[in-house]
Amino acid sequence: MVWGGISTRLRTPLYHVVGNLTGVRYQNEILQPLVVPAFQAIGTRAILQDDNAPPHCSAAVNTFIQQARVNRMLWPANSPDLNPIEHMWDELCRRVQQHHPPPANLGQLLQWLQQEWNGVPRAFICNLIHSMRQRCVECLAHNGGHTRY
Repeated sequence: MVWGGISTRLRTPLYHVVGNLTGVRYQNEILQPLVVPAFQAIGTRAILQDDNAPPHCSAAVNTFIQQARVNRMLWPANSPDLNPIEHMWDELCRRVQQHHPPPANLGQLLQWLQQEWNGVPRAFICNLIHSMRQRCVECLAHNGGHTRY
């Protein structure tokens, strides 16, 4: 599993998560070294949009996010996944699958993932993020059902 963050101004490096991601690991390996510096670079308008995965919702993580003054978008449980990062993962997958032959090992796969992650044009990421308002409007119009996104 890899973790990455995107914004209209920057993207974090991809982070390879080895093993199970716990709340403590999420805080120590992702939030502290990757999210907080990104938020400091972006400024006060930055919003963390994670999902309701157990590591993201632990009491320790919630406390850390408050203390670090990270603005977080709250999602209801079992909400439609409108997060633009999901489309970034799709794009990353398409780009890596274009490599032939397939990666020979995990190290090569991780290298290709980082290379392709860095190669996704900023305009593509900005379009994903700027589509959030319309994604939400469509989701509401379809009562949480299927949308074109």
